[in-house]
Amino acid sequence: MTWLWAIIVGLVLGLIAKAIIPGKQQIPLWLTVIFGMLGSVLGNWAATGLGVADTGGVDWIRHLLQLAGAVIIVAIGDRLWVSMRGRKKETT
Repeated sequence: MTWLWAIIVGLVLGLIAKAIIPGKQQIPLWLTVIFGMLGSVLGNWAATGLGVADTGGVDWIRHLLQLAGAVIIVAIGDRLWVSMRGRKKETT
C-alpha cells in the first residue's frame, strides 16, 4: 500500500509543480509521477535536516518543502528531457 500512496503523492506533487512552473512542460505523465516522487523525497530530506519532519499536527512545512522539491526536480527534469529528445531527433 505504501507504493500506491507514493505514486499518488508523486502524481499530485508532479502535477502541481507543472502548474506552478511557467510555460509548457514536455515531460510525459509517467515521468511527472517519478519526478514528483523524487521531489517528495527531497522535501522530506530537507524537512528532516531542518528538524520539522514530524510535528504535532499537519506537517505544513514538510509538505511545502516537498512541493518545492517537486518544482525543482520537474523543472530540471523537463529541461533534461527536452535536451535529450532534441538530440535524439537531430541524430536520426
